[in-house]
Amino acid sequence: MSADAKEREEIKELNLGQKIKALRQRRGISLEEMARRTNLSQPLLSQIESEVVAPPVATLLKIARALNVNIGYFFQTEEGEEKKAVIVRKNERKRVFRRIHEDPAKVGYYYESLAYPKVDRHMEPFQVEFEVKKKEDLIFFNHQGEEFVFVLEGQLEFNYENEVYLLGPGDSLYFDSSLPHAFRAVGSKNALAIDVIYSS
Repeated sequence: MSADAKEREEIKELNLGQKIKALRQRRGISLEEMARRTNLSQPLLSQIESEVVAPPVATLLKIARALNVNIGYFFQTEEGEEKKAVIVRKNERKRVFRRIHEDPAKVGYYYESLAYPKVDRHMEPFQVEFEVKKKEDLIFFNHQGEEFVFVLEGQLEFNYENEVYLLGPGDSLYFDSSLPHAFRAVGSKNALAIDVIYSS
């Protein structure tokens, strides 16, 4: 099976697009209204709902906010009683991959939700793997809130406003995520980090 085919299968297993579409329809929100609320294009939203592409974290945050749910809603397999403490085992993490743009070569990261069973939470913790990519292929994202990144492996370049910072294992970063920002791994291997988002 090719990498693209494998990624499409993994998207379908998560049912992200179906969950987004079903919730949008239950709320009586048209695709046009959804585009207005998220400031995303209708074609992109349609591709996400059809599971042609998977949304990056910033896009999924905008969708969740527009639908008045937490990101964790989209990663849950079933609804149940809200727990005060949750554990996500290593083999239970759900990975979302790089096919999040019309040109997948220009995105380059994978993320895994680390607390998806906790519905009513204020932080969004992820493990993120950033691919090595060219400077010209960077795509800048922004979303409301604040973000904290702790680098576990590799070298991670952080582009923020007019500044560029290089982070290595053990380095951490805290920033206002409402301003455009972009990451890329540099060197010979991917970078691995813990990324915690607080969406205000």
